[in-house]
Amino acid sequence: MKLRDGGNRLISSKNLMKHFNPIFLLALAGSVFSQSTPPPAADGHWSKQQLTDNFWAEGVTAADVNKDGKLDVIYGPYWFEGPDFKRRHVIYPDTQRTKAKLEDGTEKEIEGFHGGKSVTNGYSNNFIAAACDINGDGWPDYIVTVFPGKETLWYENPQGRVEPWKKHVAFDVTDNESPMLVDINGDGRPDLLCMSRGHLGYATFDPKKPDEKWKWHAITPKFGFQRFTHGLGCGDVNGDGRTDILEVSGWWEQPKSLDDDSVWVKHEAKFGSKGGAQMYVYDVNGDGKPDVITSLDAHGYGLAWFEQTNDGWKQHLITGTPKEAGETSLVFSQPHAIEMKDMNGDGVLDIITGKRFWAHGNHSDPEPNAPAVLWWFELKREGGSAKFIPHLIDGDSGVGTQFYVGDLNADGKPDVVVGNKRGAFVHLQKK
Repeated sequence: MKLRDGGNRLISSKNLMKHFNPIFLLALAGSVFSQSTPPPAADGHWSKQQLTDNFWAEGVTAADVNKDGKLDVIYGPYWFEGPDFKRRHVIYPDTQRTKAKLEDGTEKEIEGFHGGKSVTNGYSNNFIAAACDINGDGWPDYIVTVFPGKETLWYENPQGRVEPWKKHVAFDVTDNESPMLVDINGDGRPDLLCMSRGHLGYATFDPKKPDEKWKWHAITPKFGFQRFTHGLGCGDVNGDGRTDILEVSGWWEQPKSLDDDSVWVKHEAKFGSKGGAQMYVYDVNGDGKPDVITSLDAHGYGLAWFEQTNDGWKQHLITGTPKEAGETSLVFSQPHAIEMKDMNGDGVLDIITGKRFWAHGNHSDPEPNAPAVLWWFELKREGGSAKFIPHLIDGDSGVGTQFYVGDLNADGKPDVVVGNKRGAFVHLQKK
C-alpha cells in the first residue's frame, strides 16, 4: 500500500504529518511503505475471530441454518454455529487434503486446498457462496458457485438432522468471477446473475420444482464474455423501477416485459479498466440520479464511483492507483470483492472492500504480500457532493471473491465475515 498527495506524488515519511491526521496515520502504521512491514492496526471498533486457518473457499455467507433464531456462518464444507461460531458442522465431505510446499522446500499435509499455508498457488471448489430457501420448506439452503466456468450447486438443508446435505446441480456453466444471487425479474425470489457460454443473463428456479435445473435467460447476443470475465452487477440505472444489469462495458436496460426473453438494449459506458468485482447502483451524491460503484481492476488497483450526469458518466476515484491518486489517498491492490451496507446507521449506504489475499498466489499480481486490509468507506453527502471517509476494519485478513455483511449478533450493528486463502474470519462491530 502507498500514500499519495493530491498531485499524485508519493508522500515521504517526513511529510506524512502535513497531509494526514495522526490518528489516521497510526491506523495505517506498518502498511504504508513496504510489503514486508507488519499489518496495520484497526480502528479499535472491531473484534476479530478466525474460524479456521485452512483454505476451503473464496466466499462466505451467513444464515440461521438450524432455525434457533441466531445467524450461523457458512464457509466451504462447514457451517459454524452462532452466536459464538465455535461448534462446526459438516455440510459436504471435507476430505480434501493437500501436500503444501513450505518456504524451506519441505512438504506438509494440510486440510483443504493450497492457500496461505503453502507457497504453491491453488484454488478451491467453492468460489461464491449464498444462502436461500430453494425448495420452499422454510429452511435456508446453501448455494455454491464452484469455480468460473463450472456448475453452480445447491445443498439442501436437512432440517436439523445430522447428515450430509443433499447436493443438487442448479446450473451447468456459470461464467464471470462475480456472479450474484439477486432478484432480477421482480418475482421476489433471487436469481443467479452471471454470464454463460458467451452470453450475459440470469437463471431462475421454481421452488415447486426444486430438483429441476434453473432456467437460463440470456439478455445479450453472444459476446466475448468468458469464464474469467470480471465485473458484474445490477440495479435500476434509469429510475424506471426495473432492475438493469451492469458489466464493465456498459449497462443493459430491462425491457417492460420479460415474457419473450428478448435481447435487452445496451447503453455503452466504461466502468473500469479491466473489470473489477461486484457492481452496485446507488445515488451516491443524493442528486436523484443513480450512480455506479465498482472497482476498476480486480487484480490491480482502484475503487471508484461513476457519477451519472447529463453528459455521461464521470469517474471519482475513492482509492487510487499507482498512477492516479484517489480522494482517500489510499492505494491497495486486488479489490476483488465489494459489499454495500449502512455501517453506522445514518441511513446512507457505505462501501466495504479490501485486498483479496493471494488471488494468484504469493508471487503474481501487484503487491501480493502487502497487508491483507479490510476497509469500510463511510459516505458523507455535503451540498450535492459526496466524500468517503476510510475506516480500517482489519489489516490482516483481507477479502476473497465475495463476503458477507450483516448483523450477526443482533446488536443493531452490521458485522463482516470474510473467507479466502487464509481461512474464515468474523469481524464484529463493538458497541
